[in-house]
Formats: sequence, C-alpha cells, structure tokens
Amino acid sequence: MSACLRPSLLPAPPPAPTWRSSLLFGVSSFSRKLITRASSTTSTTTMSDAAARELKEGIAEFYDESSSLWEDIWGDHMHHGFYEPDSSVSVSDHRAAQVRMIEETLRFAGVSEAPTKRPKNVVDVGCGIGGSSRYLAKKFGAKCQGITLSPVQAQRANALAAARGLADKVSFQVGDALQQPFPDGQFDLVWSMESGEHMPDKSKFVSELARVTAPAGTIIIVTWCHRDLAPSEESLQPWEQELLKKICDAYYLPAWCSTADYVKLLQSLSLEDIKAEDWSQNVAPFWPAVIRSALTWKGFTSLLRTGLKTIKGALAMPLMIEGYQKNLIKFAIITCRKPR
Repeated sequence: MSACLRPSLLPAPPPAPTWRSSLLFGVSSFSRKLITRASSTTSTTTMSDAAARELKEGIAEFYDESSSLWEDIWGDHMHHGFYEPDSSVSVSDHRAAQVRMIEETLRFAGVSEAPTKRPKNVVDVGCGIGGSSRYLAKKFGAKCQGITLSPVQAQRANALAAARGLADKVSFQVGDALQQPFPDGQFDLVWSMESGEHMPDKSKFVSELARVTAPAGTIIIVTWCHRDLAPSEESLQPWEQELLKKICDAYYLPAWCSTADYVKLLQSLSLEDIKAEDWSQNVAPFWPAVIRSALTWKGFTSLLRTGLKTIKGALAMPLMIEGYQKNLIKFAIITCRKPR
C-alpha cells in the first residue's frame, strides 16, 4: 500500500548526527525481521501470521511495562499535546495541551455538541488507560467502549472509570483493532488517537474502523505518518528509511505510511467528507517536554524501575525530534463520515 516500501532510487544526504544514534540500543533481530518482511513488498498485508503475533505481543508488553510510568508523570492521556506553533510552554502546561488535543480534534472533525446530534456511542481504538473515553463520556454523556492490546491498560482503565463514577458509561477490554469485537455499524463516533502507527495492515485497519461505524457516523484518525512523497519520488530516501527503522525498533511499529495513503484508503471505501491536516507544528513542543520529564529525578528513577522496553523507548525520543525537524515525520489528523 505504501510507496515508502519500494527501494529508493534517490541519493542519501549526509548521515544524521551520531550522538543521537548512539543513544539507541542496537536494532533487535525481531525488528530487522519485521522490517525485512515489510520492505520486500509495496503492501503491509503480507506479514506472516507469526510475525503479526510477534508484533502484537511486543506492543502489549511495551504498554504493559510503560503505562504506569506515563500515568505517574503525565496523567490520563497517552498522546501528544496541541500547542500554538513556536510556543514556549512550561511543563505544567502540557496536561492542558493534551486535553486541548482532544478538543481540537473534535472541532476539526465537526463533531456537534448539540443534544440531538452529539455522539451517543463511541469506540476508542487503542484506548491506552482510557483518558479519551472518560473525557468523551463526560463531555457528551455517551457510552464509550475502548480496546487495547495491553491487559494492564485495560485493567487500569476500568479501575479508573470505576473510581471516577463512570463505570456505567465506559468499559475497556483487550481487543485487536484489526479484528474488533463489535458488530457492524455500532458506533456514531469511531476514535483512534495515536494507534494507527502500530497497525501492520493499514488497509484492514481502516476497513475495520469503517465497518463498526454507524451510517452518518464520524471516523477520526490521529496518527504519526511519514511525509507525502513528491510525484517524482518512488520512495523515501535511504536515510529517511533508516531513521524510521530505528524508531520502529524502539516503539514496536510496522512499516509507516503517509497521510496521502490514508486518504486514498478512505476514498477506496467510498467514505465522505474526507479531510486531513498536518499538525506537526502544533505538537512540536511535546517530545522535548517528555525528554525533560524523563531527566527529572522522579522520571529517571521511575524509568529505571520499568524495564528494558521502556528504557529503549525513552532513548529513542531524540530520534522522534529529529524526524519532525527534518520534515520526515508528520503528525496527521484524518477525518471522514460514513454515508447514510
């Protein structure tokens, strides 16, 4: 599906600064196998069942291990914050920026707050510890169901819902976004906040989102993408592919795709009112803030207690900043509506 997987014919620029690369552990044999499989084709759908299981297990273990640390430092919302471009913010502003990300997402998608039009049934695909679901349930009075590959996240999300008096409104379970445990047409708002980057089959992912959406329902995908390719390009440049490989290894990501790839997939399903926007400038302060939080005494000692996967992810954070600064990584929002 993604053109970025074809071998590049373009020359590579000088290599990235070595100090950032030296922060990472070596690329694991798992990641190399995964990338080799993905890179051999223009589609992510050829991943073997064994490789897909291995990826899912890695994602689950990563979030089982890291979620409590994230919650302790950053709170309910396991996603970027939304900022004014080039803003200078203090650490105390970042939780408010994460809530603003939800509000800006709803605004961009045109989700109505009118009593007769507001969403009543919501699915949170890749729900983390349920921050978005609880927020949406309180805002709209909606029923929300969340799915995650992480048993630790699902358990914690349900516990937080009960503690905040929302157990009758929100529930969470372990579930696969590519095989969602819901009937067709159940939800009038399908919410995916930074989970699409983990999906090895973007076509199946989008198809599942559309399947569970009710007629006239809204689909929202907020995700990391690579830059759109120019008309003259066959693929990303070799240095870009290499940088993404390192990030894939740290965060259990399969092959990346572009915003344009997502738009084409939605168009292929005859979905309506498709629109997309690059919010990379609006999330620019986020990763430096995460690094600063890791360098505090609390962050450092907590990180050491978590485990290798989380430490490896923390060490990869400068690579995310590098990807954004070089306009390789894009923070994209893509929304659409299912026909009536």
